[in-house]
Amino acid sequence: MSEECNDTAEDAAQEIYRLSSYDYPLPEDQIAQQPAKQRDQSRLLVLDCVNNSRHHTQFETLCELISPGDLLVVNNTKVFPARLFGHKETGGKIEMLLLHFPAPVKQENGVCQATTPALIKSSKRPKPGSVLHFSDALQAKVEALLPDGKAEVSLFYPAHADLEQLLEKHGEIPLPPYIRRPEGSTTEDAQRYQTNYARYIGSVAAPTAGLHLSNPLIEKLKDAGIGFAEVTLHVGYGTFAPVRCEDIRDHTLHKELIRVPEETAEAINTTRENGGRIWAVGTTTARTLEFAAEYADKKGRLQPIEDLCGLYMYPGYRFKIVDNLITNF
Repeated sequence: MSEECNDTAEDAAQEIYRLSSYDYPLPEDQIAQQPAKQRDQSRLLVLDCVNNSRHHTQFETLCELISPGDLLVVNNTKVFPARLFGHKETGGKIEMLLLHFPAPVKQENGVCQATTPALIKSSKRPKPGSVLHFSDALQAKVEALLPDGKAEVSLFYPAHADLEQLLEKHGEIPLPPYIRRPEGSTTEDAQRYQTNYARYIGSVAAPTAGLHLSNPLIEKLKDAGIGFAEVTLHVGYGTFAPVRCEDIRDHTLHKELIRVPEETAEAINTTRENGGRIWAVGTTTARTLEFAAEYADKKGRLQPIEDLCGLYMYPGYRFKIVDNLITNF
């Protein structure tokens, strides 16, 4: 083979790592602004990599694609109302996006304090020590300014109050930027932008592949002999961060808290030993399982794990646990 042919082959091999290779036209009027009336009525594109074929169907036909003895694994994280609107002591309006569910640090004189990093939008960036007001029962104090426009903030609220309920009352679900809500998110958004099996609060964005799983469809899958297991990955603000490196391999992915409970690890091990396939509902689930695979025992069996996951999967990655992926578009 000539040197010129070698160069051409090398260029073709490297093309898949170029950010510009992923540019494509997407008309804005093709981006749905409202969900389907029923979760499982969403359209589904099936890509069969074995037979190199594809066809279109609806999500409710999932039972026809998954075999008895297979295992469906979902992410049971719960999105919290991380966007707050309030004002500074000077009266100026502010918008604050909490980047993690606030962690309580102390309780004193009937007042609880919880801290978290946040993004604050205002006409002038608040200084450390600034107090922000959201309601009589919820205020915040800017503790420190952080890189990338972030700030460390403390939330203060009555000790008898439940922070999750306060955020639900005074906050909004942070919808993806491609969903337009000029007047802010709605009550329906808060319900539909949450999976039916969301249990553990901690995400600023939903694991969207699971939004199409209705309760009747889940029961239908179980009745068909398909297993159902849960993991947790709390989706962080980094999920909205764009890839800017022209070579995508140079991008650094944010870390997110993941948890694989013992019953899920055992279900996966048993399914694989019996010849069943592992279906990951969403890239967050896939990321969790593949990260957990790095800590499997010598026989390749998954172990329970809770850790910060920084795994970055791009073309060329070899999956160790996941056989099939259900992802959202």
